[in-house]
Amino acid sequence: MKPETLNFFEKVYEVAKQIPYGRVTSFGAIANFLGAARSARMVGYALNGSVGKDVPAHRVVNRNGLLSGKHHFEGTNLMQQLLESEGVLVKDNQVQNFDKIFWDPLKEL
Repeated sequence: MKPETLNFFEKVYEVAKQIPYGRVTSFGAIANFLGAARSARMVGYALNGSVGKDVPAHRVVNRNGLLSGKHHFEGTNLMQQLLESEGVLVKDNQVQNFDKIFWDPLKEL
């Protein structure tokens, strides 16, 4: 499928699928990359609907590194468990070393 034919949610999924293992990005970083800087919340809606689409939504956190989307994952700590299984340190629902492991699609893609 050509990029210009993808809808916004599909574009979000394509970017999220490129987040490297053990790295995180933010809803806003994805929105900025897609040219929709004020659409971070819409990125969140898209990721909430990504179940079954093989999208690593657990790698997307808020701009401060908080696991703000964790309530959309099954179980109490699934998002944290997925991140920790990739070597990401999480304490009190916040990614540690956020600046160090942050993946910015504007710089990386």
